[in-house]
Amino acid sequence: MNVLVVVFLFLLFGLPLLGVWLVGEPLQPYLEFPPQTRAVDPVPFSWPMFLGLALLIALTVGPVVLHMRHAWLAARETVKAARVRAFPWWGWLGVVLTVCSWVLAWSRFSWFAALQPHTFTPLWLGYIVLVNGWTFRRTGRCMMLDRPRPFLALFPASAAFWWCFEYLNRFVQNWYYVGPHAFTPAEYFLHATIPFSTVLPAVLSTMELLASVPYVRAGMDRLPRVRCSRLQWVGWVLLMVANVGLTGIGLWPHLLFPLVWVAPLLLITALQILSGRETIFSRIAVGDGTSLWLAAVAALVCGLCWEMWNFKSLAHWEYAIPSVHAFKLFEMPLLGYMGYLPFGLECLAVTQWLFPGYYREMMTSLLHTGSRPHQVDCQFDSGRAIEQGSSTAKGTGYFRV
Repeated sequence: MNVLVVVFLFLLFGLPLLGVWLVGEPLQPYLEFPPQTRAVDPVPFSWPMFLGLALLIALTVGPVVLHMRHAWLAARETVKAARVRAFPWWGWLGVVLTVCSWVLAWSRFSWFAALQPHTFTPLWLGYIVLVNGWTFRRTGRCMMLDRPRPFLALFPASAAFWWCFEYLNRFVQNWYYVGPHAFTPAEYFLHATIPFSTVLPAVLSTMELLASVPYVRAGMDRLPRVRCSRLQWVGWVLLMVANVGLTGIGLWPHLLFPLVWVAPLLLITALQILSGRETIFSRIAVGDGTSLWLAAVAALVCGLCWEMWNFKSLAHWEYAIPSVHAFKLFEMPLLGYMGYLPFGLECLAVTQWLFPGYYREMMTSLLHTGSRPHQVDCQFDSGRAIEQGSSTAKGTGYFRV
């Protein structure tokens, strides 16, 4: 595992620099520590680029939405309401912390001026506690209580995870930060790392909550089965595409900027396949895309909250997205929200990669929530899914390695 992490980081950090070197630009601006973004003017809006990306997104997401709609209509009379428990007292603390932090983030009280730029972290800590409380109310369990040690380990992993995207943003310059203070590098690193640490816990907590809503996951365990007899070939192809994409970010950043959200996922998946490990896509072999869909939607839900709470905050970020910078919802251009879908898969992939035991426990807990008409147990051999038969018992091996 450590070797794979080293290879991943070497390619992730080195290939964009290779692209910059190939075009003859200086490397020094991309090696600043920490990588502080700067305001840039976006490439002018382009209808062909906007419509092309919109069509690509529609062709990718549209069939899944249509499949879910048919599943909703077929199952709406059989879905039973979940047992509702009392909202826990600690969940109410999350509500209070979220609301108070929201008010302070959007206000400009003179007595709060010194702390005004630092409302992001308590706001999202409140959100995480709130969502876990909501999940507990619906299911009687939540990751914050049931798996506290790996849940806490997600915070430092999340900080390192998001710093990787901050580094990639140095090449595409899609977002930049606006704030009242000029920090030293050490101060900037500290003040950025703490809020970055809330990303993974927020997305995974939201994913667990969405899993308890049957309509959100309807039909996603009954997709067409996708089998592959040459997984190693797929791994090499994905590795090549990821490497070309990361290099291209340094070569043509205004054209290939969407690959910031795709190339790391392809790289992780390729390395897992080539090393004979399971991936977040392994379950597709038996027609189950539940975890993938929940992760993507959870990231989109968190993205809407991120952008909303960022909108009126004193310290905030703004965007400069080439060719599609139009039709903004808060600070984010409309098409930019689609980047949260693959980002959710990356959150899931990093969790599965760094915390495989926790990931399997989390996947198993999904069987205790929602309403599933059937479950196929699956065993993995060198990254290949092998169907073992049907199982209707809840809590039995969503993944068995």
